[in-house]
Amino acid sequence: MSPQPTLAVRVLEKRDAAIDVLSLVLVAADGAPLPPCSAGAHIDITLPNGMVRQYSLCRAGPAGGAYEVAILRDPDGRGGSACAHRDIRVGDTLTISHPRNLFPLVPAGHSVLFAGGIGITPILAMADTLHARGESFELHYCSRAPERAAYREALEQAAYARPVRFYFDSAPEQGRLDAAGVLGALGGEAHLYVCGPAGFISHICEAARGAGWGEERVHFEHFAAPAAAAPAGGNGSFELVLARRGLRIPVGADQTAAEALLAAGVHINLSCEQGICGACVLPVLEGVPEHRDVFLSAAERDSQRCFTPCCSRARTPQLLIDL
Repeated sequence: MSPQPTLAVRVLEKRDAAIDVLSLVLVAADGAPLPPCSAGAHIDITLPNGMVRQYSLCRAGPAGGAYEVAILRDPDGRGGSACAHRDIRVGDTLTISHPRNLFPLVPAGHSVLFAGGIGITPILAMADTLHARGESFELHYCSRAPERAAYREALEQAAYARPVRFYFDSAPEQGRLDAAGVLGALGGEAHLYVCGPAGFISHICEAARGAGWGEERVHFEHFAAPAAAAPAGGNGSFELVLARRGLRIPVGADQTAAEALLAAGVHINLSCEQGICGACVLPVLEGVPEHRDVFLSAAERDSQRCFTPCCSRARTPQLLIDL
């Protein structure tokens, strides 16, 4: 697999969007138009410390203009958000990927948008797009407190402010989100979009199932993979067999399949390294993967024809992959 094409961008603006939330506005370093993007899209940003992290685009539109992302400082993270907050400066040049969209809007009679915390970033782009199209929607935004709700003032002042509802943990007297009630009142033409912490997404999706919503009407995007229980016997070793290259690559119990491939000099696309984005998905020709990602659909998992080497492993001694 060849490396994904990249873009050089300049940091036009850096500001605080909320407590512990940094907003960056990026323009092409050479002044050329940026590629078009759509609501729900994200980009990979190579940070000053060399880490590559994914960030949803808060603003979506045609070619040209600028990209805007928001980055939550995570004190328990692996250092990416801390680096972004501390080291990125206005005028810096950064390397980013072209936009990819794994969380697109689909045609619907009505769209209901749920955002939890920093999950507002793709949801904001969706609200802007739905309003511009003149389509029916509502937005429910949950946050710990008003001062921690990124883009709160922009939403309060937006032309579409009427269908936007805020819920703050610090102000329970103002009302709490009744997801079951919201979803139970909507007709079969509606589609649901949710982004935020894993627990928030799980709560909304469970409410949708309880209200009789089909999976095809429920769309979500994780920012971090939910914690997975370790296998009873721990991670086992296995072997990757590369069908087109004739290589056999052992994967130790203490490394991922992606790490083993890279150590053997085999390049694969990587981004989130948590099984969220799908950038690294590889075709499986033989063997049974042990899926640990949140990207593949249930049907894709059941087919046993692909896996995410960044986090998934094997249930069989070997996996024959189309590489």
